[in-house]
Amino acid sequence: MAWKKWLVGVAVGAAAVCAIRAASRPALLTPEKALAMAKQSLSGTRPIRGSWIQSAPERYEKNGLTYTVYRGGICRDDRDDEFWVNAYTGAIVDTKPL
Repeated sequence: MAWKKWLVGVAVGAAAVCAIRAASRPALLTPEKALAMAKQSLSGTRPIRGSWIQSAPERYEKNGLTYTVYRGGICRDDRDDEFWVNAYTGAIVDTKPL
């Protein structure tokens, strides 16, 4: 009988650990939210006339660090830029002109 109580205790403990780990993982931003955050930080003084973002996150490496990012772009009258935004925080990882 004691081994059954011990087994139930182990199962409950394992389930609690799994639930805590799943809840503590940061969630990915939606692509739409990431695009809105990127547009806000890249807007500056020049108006944006169009934008796009890929809906699937991808891996991006910069300076020896690997990020999970969404790739997107913004269109302006004078030039277009491509950007990579962190899929967890919404921070701009990199930009380059197209």
